[in-house]
Amino acid sequence: MKLIQPVTDKLKIVSINVNGIRSALRKGFAEKMKEIDPDVICIQETKAQIAKLKPSEFSIDGYHFISTCAEKPGYSGVGIYSKQKPSHIETSIGLPWADAEGRLIQCQIHGTTIASIYLPSGTSGPHRQKLKYDMMTHFEKILQSNLSKPIIYCGDFNIAHTSLDIKRDKANENNSGYLPEERNWIRSILNLGYIDTFRELHPTKEQYTWWTYRAGARQKNIGWRIDYQLASPCIKDKLIDAYVISEPVLSDHAILVHSYVLQK
Repeated sequence: MKLIQPVTDKLKIVSINVNGIRSALRKGFAEKMKEIDPDVICIQETKAQIAKLKPSEFSIDGYHFISTCAEKPGYSGVGIYSKQKPSHIETSIGLPWADAEGRLIQCQIHGTTIASIYLPSGTSGPHRQKLKYDMMTHFEKILQSNLSKPIIYCGDFNIAHTSLDIKRDKANENNSGYLPEERNWIRSILNLGYIDTFRELHPTKEQYTWWTYRAGARQKNIGWRIDYQLASPCIKDKLIDAYVISEPVLSDHAILVHSYVLQK
């Protein structure tokens, strides 16, 4: 495999919940990534046990790929593609059930720690909502310990932060993903000093990253912004661009594209 040489002045990071890596590749995921030309691609919900797949079922030419998978076939899983060979790879968040579901992978690229993370949904019932809260509490402690480090958490957090991040806020106030406890948790992370990179550059823009497949929600733009790149405070002055690409439809989520300077 011929690897593309990484840029030296800018780091472009894509993040997307692919809702099945094989499905996304069939829908043109690799071709779209070639067009965007990111240095790093963080994906969530691979729905695959990568070790059992053929390289053609998950690889993208020009990129190294690392992943962690759920023990349950066809479920969860996260991964990172990168032009530069990643180092210091970690696949454990420290919660046994979350690790068994493949919910975090992180590595160092260009001296920055980049993580792909997938918080669970609580929509299937109280048990899953409790697990979601447990992971949120545990993850916040990790965020506190990493506050001074150059680190970017990319992923599907399954939480819309404010009314600007959800089309029908009043109708969803009692639904998982927009509960007061979840929104307060996002606020507490930002109060620590982490930045919601998209909101940092677009404080009032209505922009969603997920739409249900039901009732033509995507065509009507009845969506939620539940996907983020959260960066530690020392990354703030390195952020130079952030935008969302909703076409082509690769999954029920959109593509997040962010750029950071490497030296400033």
